[in-house]
Amino acid sequence: MVIKVFLASSSGSTAIKKKQQDVVGFLEALKVDYTQLDIAGNEENRMWMRQNVPDDKKPANGIPLPPQIFNEDGYCGDYETFFDAKEDNSVYAFLGLPPPPGSKEAEQAEKAHIVENGTQAEETNAEENVDDSIEVPVEERNGDAHGEEEEEEGEVGEEEEIAEEETADDEITEGETAGDEAPAEEEEEETDEATEDTARAEEEEEQEEEDLQSEDEEELRQLEEQDQQGSEEEEEAEVEEEEEAE
Repeated sequence: MVIKVFLASSSGSTAIKKKQQDVVGFLEALKVDYTQLDIAGNEENRMWMRQNVPDDKKPANGIPLPPQIFNEDGYCGDYETFFDAKEDNSVYAFLGLPPPPGSKEAEQAEKAHIVENGTQAEETNAEENVDDSIEVPVEERNGDAHGEEEEEEGEVGEEEEIAEEETADDEITEGETAGDEAPAEEEEEETDEATEDTARAEEEEEQEEEDLQSEDEEELRQLEEQDQQGSEEEEEAEVEEEEEAE
């Protein structure tokens, strides 16, 4: 299995360069074998990357930006999903690779396996250790029944006293609840204001991401135009050389 990292070697975007360096540096630190594929100078790499990124993982404009990570032909994710996997110590799972023995990810997987198996074993033992019901002699059952009747008579009187006390407590609680309603309404208003502030902050972050993505797309478009212009200049130079040779 070969890990493929699609990069733009001549990107003018500082954000894209930083993301690419972060991915490549972390893979090298983990000693993961990978291949870099440049989409800036190779049209085939650019088209293959765009065609093989799943539609539900593409941005709104349909043009995925580097870095994009694949395991052979299987899509792993972009920088954001790679970063989340790195924070969760699950990069090997993100890449579709088995974690090496001794790594944090391998230790976490082993602990999860032990906890799961241990829980299942405890449940199985609990089911196996359930004793069959033991038959009680008729005489003992009758004796217990007489005792239970006497206890029930005493409990009835206690229940009546408890019911009267609970009724009095309910009346007191209703009065306290009426006094607490006003502070509760004020708390709800403060919560609504905090929710609005959070929503406003999220909208600003989304707008910043869209602006950054637009800048990155414009730089890629300019890069493609420069590549095309360079190719045309080379062709013109070759034609002039041929004409001079003739």
